[in-house]
Amino acid sequence: MPRKLWKVRLACPNSFCEGHQLTSAGIYPRVRQVLDIDGYYNLAAEYLECGRCKGKLISWSGAITRQLDVGHRGRFPVLLTYRYACDLRVAILMRQRGLGNSVTQIRKKLVEERTVAWHVRVNSYMTDCVTIMDAAAKNSLVVPKPTDPPAMPELPRAGWLLKVFSNDVITRLDEVKASITSVFGNILKMDSTKKVVKKLGGHSARTASWATNIGNEYGQVLMSVLTASEGYGIEPMVKGIVRRYKDAGVTPPHTLYVDRDCCGKKSAMRSMFKEWPDLKIRLDVWHFMRRFAAGVTSDSHPLYGLFMSRLSACIFEWSAEDIKRLKQAKRAELLEQKIRVPSDYDVCDRITRNELALHCRRRTRGVEETTHLIDELLEALSSDQGRDTLGVPLLDADRIWDIWASQKRHMACIQDPEGISLYTETGKLRKGGIVLPVLRCARGSTSLESFHLHLNRFIPGTTASGMHFQAYLLEGLSRWNEDRANAAVEMDVSPYSTSRELYSGPLKAATNDLSHSVFGKPIHPSYCAPRQYTGELIGIEYLYSQTGEALQDLTLDPDSEEARDLEDFSDDEDEGYDKPDSAANDKTLSTYDLEPRTRKSSIKRRLFKNPDSAAVTSNRQASLTDEGTGGETPTFHDSPKVN
Repeated sequence: MPRKLWKVRLACPNSFCEGHQLTSAGIYPRVRQVLDIDGYYNLAAEYLECGRCKGKLISWSGAITRQLDVGHRGRFPVLLTYRYACDLRVAILMRQRGLGNSVTQIRKKLVEERTVAWHVRVNSYMTDCVTIMDAAAKNSLVVPKPTDPPAMPELPRAGWLLKVFSNDVITRLDEVKASITSVFGNILKMDSTKKVVKKLGGHSARTASWATNIGNEYGQVLMSVLTASEGYGIEPMVKGIVRRYKDAGVTPPHTLYVDRDCCGKKSAMRSMFKEWPDLKIRLDVWHFMRRFAAGVTSDSHPLYGLFMSRLSACIFEWSAEDIKRLKQAKRAELLEQKIRVPSDYDVCDRITRNELALHCRRRTRGVEETTHLIDELLEALSSDQGRDTLGVPLLDADRIWDIWASQKRHMACIQDPEGISLYTETGKLRKGGIVLPVLRCARGSTSLESFHLHLNRFIPGTTASGMHFQAYLLEGLSRWNEDRANAAVEMDVSPYSTSRELYSGPLKAATNDLSHSVFGKPIHPSYCAPRQYTGELIGIEYLYSQTGEALQDLTLDPDSEEARDLEDFSDDEDEGYDKPDSAANDKTLSTYDLEPRTRKSSIKRRLFKNPDSAAVTSNRQASLTDEGTGGETPTFHDSPKVN
């Protein structure tokens, strides 16, 4: 490391040394193999020594490179572990959080890439050998016999790659947390899910009950925590959000959408957000409609879909102006498709739900009108109109009216807040020669429901320990918010507008600073640096604050004994994407008989001696065969919550 050339002063990372300067102590005695995408390369470095504590550090360790500026730090793209080292290009492959992006899949891709590269090099070597041997044969020369090519180096296991990914997140921990706690919004949504907490394994398995998330009108996530219980367990999280707004001097949000505790004198939400007295708490309409679903006889009834559609129409009305403009565009589009004089029915029949949501606005009808329309709908479906062709009623006469009686008090909670625009125009789309606006709706917690699907995909496989779960979660949240922020702003007109593919905030900031100094203008004009980390607990940290546990510290010296113990992966369990087909899934298998009977007469005697037991055994085996091969029945929606 050219410390004198760069004019940098490197201090000892130990706190009791009080920043004592490090000095050179010779060459590092170990040459590390660094894993790259298509092979290995060797890393030789120098030793740095602290004259006060006599501690020695390799110059490429994270404790040293973090003291450099971003420009010089980028020249050390290596993550060190006890035995090996990993190039940053491999670590970047593991950062993208999505379906199937597990370390097991990354390792398979690396194995294929390295195998192809090894065969290319071997073929090149043998081609040269053949050329030399042919030339020697023509000139009657004696050449030594070619040696065998070196064996292809073995790739570390998936567990080691997982540790490298965790170390990569730890080195950027302050940056990632700061990006999460720098998100604000005017319209907040709060919702919880149970699905992702089932992936928490290790000693923390079954300690979490809910994953609670708070989002804003752009789809970004302000906070995501795991809790041991839903409800009062989220009060510290809410206090952290309130303090974040106060410390940053940001105007508090004016609306909050929830799925419960929206009204009442003893509302838990109102008491938790008491520092925001002007906050309007609204009930999510979809959760309100799902409560009525508990009053139907079956959700597979032929009239169930019609009932939910009519219930939505009782609550919302479309903007007549937007509908008119969309019909004009659709009519012009049909004329371009050589459909002569399309009727109003043809035009309306070809308008999809996606087009309605994308180009048209809705608003709530008001308390009185909504109450009147729902009354009429329930009365109509409680009569013969609510029966199918076999005479089966759609509504349970007793339950549906009890539900409606309890839900009337929420009529004001589902209405749009007055004087607040819930739609934002994000672009324009030309359809049939007519320009239509592209709208984004901030009403309800629909964006959080979509986030819950992706949140489950942040954690690959079936289980993850607390340490790895936290690394996956933090990286996924940071990238999710960055993608939502990019979608909410217009595209950069700069020729260097590549910020949508770059998730490193410090690298963007350093690039803009240097660009100002060199060119007098920023390369990423739309970039806004995040605030400092507020100290709020995120994800597993929040859960451990309730259970009394602590996250494992990964900020270790790669030469320490603790780092060696962490790298001992004796139980390298796969994440669930590469499980071989089990032979037990063969439906033709039967139970093993310890005393097999080969004679037909013996089998007949056993069957006819007790035919009932034989039938029971046969049915039991059939039941086990049918049930043992299937997975868990998927749940498409949570049961409605009635309060």
